[in-house]
Amino acid sequence: MRILIADDHRLIVEGVKLKLGELGPDTEFVIAMDMAELRDAIHAPEAGALALALIDLAMPGVQGSEHLAEVIEKLPQVPVIVLSGSEDPVLMKGLLAMGVQGFIPKAYSPDVMLSAVRLVLSGGIYVPPLLLQERGDGAATAAVATAASAPPPATPGDSLEERLRKLLTERQIDVLRLLSQGKPNKLIARDLGISEGTVKIHLAAIFRALNVRNRVEAVVASRRISGL
Repeated sequence: MRILIADDHRLIVEGVKLKLGELGPDTEFVIAMDMAELRDAIHAPEAGALALALIDLAMPGVQGSEHLAEVIEKLPQVPVIVLSGSEDPVLMKGLLAMGVQGFIPKAYSPDVMLSAVRLVLSGGIYVPPLLLQERGDGAATAAVATAASAPPPATPGDSLEERLRKLLTERQIDVLRLLSQGKPNKLIARDLGISEGTVKIHLAAIFRALNVRNRVEAVVASRRISGL
């Protein structure tokens, strides 16, 4: 299993490697310490074999969260976990909404990090407890996070939209609806009042959720969702 670690602090990189080594003796690591190295890593021929990417929010050469968007767009099949010194709930919400599969504050213990990684590798989404508390619906949201790998099965009475809501967020459903109308990213962005980059991020998340590779397959899968 190959894991990408992108962080500009050598001590953190070595600590993460040491802890994640507990995942198994076959665990290998690809290291990136700035944006140039991260870009090289995700464009390398073997990048498709990555099982996971742990990426620092603040690295030399990055601007905001654009580096995360680039990774998600380039490798939509690779789950991304953000490592950050910040514990800002608003920041966490925004990154989770854009398609990352987890957010781990660097203040958390190595054991919490390992548990979060195992959850994400199993198909789940790791939501920090402080975000659940801030939202005031910890129990319900925690259940969603830990069970993300197994969405509730559709029932015969569910409408198409109800079935999609079990897999996608409200905004992702909006994007998929416009996609089904044959609209390009530029028009989808204009209709929803978002950037084309954000549309691409939502599409990557939709592709992962529906287990498809492109726009056409996403539309077909959405119309066959009753078979889930």
